[in-house]
Amino acid sequence: MHLDPITLENHIVRLEPLEERHREQLRGPANDPQTWQLTTIRGDGAFFDAWFDLMLAGQDKGDQISHAVWSKADERYVGHSSFLVISPKHERLEIGWTWYEAAMRGTRINPACKHLLLGRAFACGAQRVELKTHGLNKHSQNAMKKMGATYEGTLRSHTRTWRGDFRDTVWFSVLKDEWPAVSAGLEARL
Repeated sequence: MHLDPITLENHIVRLEPLEERHREQLRGPANDPQTWQLTTIRGDGAFFDAWFDLMLAGQDKGDQISHAVWSKADERYVGHSSFLVISPKHERLEIGWTWYEAAMRGTRINPACKHLLLGRAFACGAQRVELKTHGLNKHSQNAMKKMGATYEGTLRSHTRTWRGDFRDTVWFSVLKDEWPAVSAGLEARL
């Protein structure tokens, strides 16, 4: 498995590898405390620059490939998603750090992004793609189920949030041989 940061695109979104030039473009869409309510770190308001710097640092270390999400219909940046925990030896990775501004939630933006990211991961040799979310984030869990990801379990009191409490982490995955069916389902939603 080998992933390089490249621009991914379909008729709904363009996912651009995150660069410093995206900082001010994402600041506004990220500035909603509701977006960060169930996350492990916070990225709204005064917390945005530290979050953005963390995303760039992960890329610099080779731990992740972040993407600024451009909505073609709206002609602006509306969110972020990443490849994380990239493990070439084990041919697996995670898709995460995903957020969209409030107006984009529940639209075709997320299925369009997931279709591009999953397709890229499997085309580059991944055998397994992992997704995880807060145990209280039913919206995210339902989106993962709807796209055809398999629920694998819940790790209790797994990760500390930015508020200091511990969250239960709910895990899903898509395997390479499941990708054709998941892809068809996502395409139907687009």
